[in-house]
Amino acid sequence: MTPHILNQPVALLTGIGTQTANRLQKLGLCVIQDLIFHLPLRYEDRTHVYPIGSLRPGMTALISGTVEFIDVSPRGRKSLICRISDPTGFINLKFFHFSASQHNTLKPGTTISCFAEVRYGYAGLEMVHPEYKIIGNPNDCITETRLTPVYPLTEGLSQNVIRKVVKQALELCKQFPELLTDWIPESILTQYHYPTLAEAIQTLHAPDESVSIEALQNGSVPALKRLAFEELLAHYLSLRITRNKSKAWQAPSFSETATGKIATDHFIRSLPFKLTAAQQRVIAEIEADCQSQHPMMRLVQGDVGSGKTVVSAYAALLALTAGYQVAVMAPTELLAEQHKRNFSIWFEGFQTQVAYLTGQLKGNARKAVLEALEDGTIGIIIGTHALFQDSVNFHRLGLIIIDEQHRFGVHQRLALREKGQQGDIRPHQLVMTATPIPRTLAMLQYSDLDISIIDELPPGRKPIVTSVIPAERRDDVIDRINGWVEKKKQVYWVCTLIEESEVLQCEAAEKTAERLTEALPNVRIALIHGRMKSAEKDAVMQAFKNHQLDLLVATTVIEVGVDVPNAGLMIIENPERLGLSQLHQLRGRVGRGNDNSYCLLMYQAPLSDTARHRLGVLRDSNDGFVIAEKDLELRGPGEVMGTRQTGQMHFKIADLARDTDVLDIVQQAGDSFFAHSPQAIQPLCDRWLGTSTEYSEV
Repeated sequence: MTPHILNQPVALLTGIGTQTANRLQKLGLCVIQDLIFHLPLRYEDRTHVYPIGSLRPGMTALISGTVEFIDVSPRGRKSLICRISDPTGFINLKFFHFSASQHNTLKPGTTISCFAEVRYGYAGLEMVHPEYKIIGNPNDCITETRLTPVYPLTEGLSQNVIRKVVKQALELCKQFPELLTDWIPESILTQYHYPTLAEAIQTLHAPDESVSIEALQNGSVPALKRLAFEELLAHYLSLRITRNKSKAWQAPSFSETATGKIATDHFIRSLPFKLTAAQQRVIAEIEADCQSQHPMMRLVQGDVGSGKTVVSAYAALLALTAGYQVAVMAPTELLAEQHKRNFSIWFEGFQTQVAYLTGQLKGNARKAVLEALEDGTIGIIIGTHALFQDSVNFHRLGLIIIDEQHRFGVHQRLALREKGQQGDIRPHQLVMTATPIPRTLAMLQYSDLDISIIDELPPGRKPIVTSVIPAERRDDVIDRINGWVEKKKQVYWVCTLIEESEVLQCEAAEKTAERLTEALPNVRIALIHGRMKSAEKDAVMQAFKNHQLDLLVATTVIEVGVDVPNAGLMIIENPERLGLSQLHQLRGRVGRGNDNSYCLLMYQAPLSDTARHRLGVLRDSNDGFVIAEKDLELRGPGEVMGTRQTGQMHFKIADLARDTDVLDIVQQAGDSFFAHSPQAIQPLCDRWLGTSTEYSEV
């Protein structure tokens, strides 16, 4: 028996047929090790019996009592009602789905145990569809010795089945302790008061009486912290491995030349604005990277309007003057088209061709671009994910610029880099994001990249005045729009849903557009949302930019890349539904002109204390980094980075919002691994990430 048994299929365990194995596979449980790290969602306390008289609504409890009577209720939905009692009181059990045998089994005088949540019913306290057992012998033990785990399930799989297979997997680990090798050095375990891996696994699957259910639910038990630490460490190490490997690659040489210096000086002088000190600092960091022997891998963070794009254009000029091509990838056609316009203006005085490639470009026009790209005629190609399709070939790609990195998968970024590979030479890479990333999150998500921050806005940029108002003041807001449009100014009205939802009680974008059209007959109104075809969206946005429209009703599709300086008023409906960082991104669509700009956050009352606090943060701050840190604290990393984005890391156990304290020690521990425990890195990454990550000490 070797550690490899953990990589054996779950079907090898007793009682696992083909059908059950397929259901387990739907949960990602393919090999025995998956079962060991498939932790409970929550726990049930069946360790003691509660007197019926002590029950309160909302409690989930194990009770025991004698059946007093049983009846089928004709009122409302047909149900089986069974009253049980003990010396302290009585409670009703209600079953909506029942059989004749169940009716016969629960006859008066029968003693049973029940487990369920207690709630109010028509005739007092009740349990609906409780788990129950007939107690034939008064001496039968009905309590458990440990808390009962409740696991994530899929259709056709019961708790009993998954508990049995997990128990088998745990027994294997007890029988062969070497199966769960602890790759974390004892010194680290001692320093942070973490249990061993075997102890942590045992505690979380079968907690004993020393572990409270509250501590398990809120994630404060050392056993959970220890596993979260190990998983986060594995992710950090894997990214550091990627970074170490990249140090072995050669880079295109962008060494400074007299011609290049003339070109960059001319570029700076031709700009209609002066670069900020922060922009100049980041440019210097990029120049240093591009003159090194290894490919630049740099992330530039900058708040909305901080001037990241012109910094990336400067980097593009370094590549062009060295005789290389540049690829600029944006997440949407709207943003790609905007970059095309900006780059074309900035490079108008330079002898280079700026081209555009998206999925919409077809036929001969597409063929011409692909040919010009392959023969080197095109210097800068700007586009969407279409840039990394197989049919796209570069003549001499030296720099890749990726905007809004978190909207792309890591694999998409790597695929584009492979296109520019020539032998050991890889193109430089510059990644930009207007979503400020909290330090702890950046350390884990982007530890394969160097990070630059443009932490200064251009002079004269006025902060956006933000107000928080209830939806009851909608008529006042509509009146304000009339006055605003009369001044030849434009407005955004942002809705958080496309379709009606009774549960969330949100205004749908279509309905809002209709109502505003009725209320504002002299205002030119259009609608834009994510379900429209790209060509339709582009046409609407172009009309808005050209001031052929006064009011744009939109969903969050306008979050990134829309630049209309004349639009200085934004109304966001139901802002309580969105993350702070997303609201900040939306708000950044205004404030681009010379006049004061305003953002009205129109919420549905009543607001929870948390929602009120969150909207207050946005009202009081225009600093994206302050807002992002608060967002991580209040909402978690999925919201900060863009929920379920392709490039977002997915964790089995760790929760970046809950485990922020663990994140703080991961980097230090990871650096220690490279220095003192390099032999543990590969097996640790294999355990959490699979065997696709290869460790290299280069």
